[in-house]
Amino acid sequence: MPYRIIDIADLKISNRPGDILVTYSLGSCVGVAVYDPVVRIGGMIHCMLPLSKVDRNKAQERPAMFVDTGMQLMLSQLFESGVRKARLKIAVAGGAHILNDDNLFKIGERNFTVLRKILWKNSMLMNVQDVGGDISRTIRLHVGTGRFTVKSQGTEVHYELPQKD
Repeated sequence: MPYRIIDIADLKISNRPGDILVTYSLGSCVGVAVYDPVVRIGGMIHCMLPLSKVDRNKAQERPAMFVDTGMQLMLSQLFESGVRKARLKIAVAGGAHILNDDNLFKIGERNFTVLRKILWKNSMLMNVQDVGGDISRTIRLHVGTGRFTVKSQGTEVHYELPQKD
């Protein structure tokens, strides 16, 4: 099965059943996998920072770097591909306290807070969340099945994103 790697500040959309979307080393960053089980289209993003207002130029160059601009772009691309909001399954991981021991900037927490606000404002719910703590995570979305996995500290947890509500 072909892995499609999502780098830091990157996103990918796929409708190929054999694809596995994967992003590595989610520390304070958040990784979001979105899946529509009817059309079997999935997307994944790896965001570093919560809000694009800190660097508008960088946000134009690399919108996926920021939760606000990246999620807007990914959702737009998914909807253009035939995904329907009412069917979306959403899995989130990351948002840890990795970079600074005193947690001064709370980047991970802020990333997750901004993501939750975006989803709430758009009437979207998370089906899976594996966030916080002080561990790094790797996530995968199997486009053909909707299986979402989170690997951290040598342990991998599998989630089957519900096919129907």
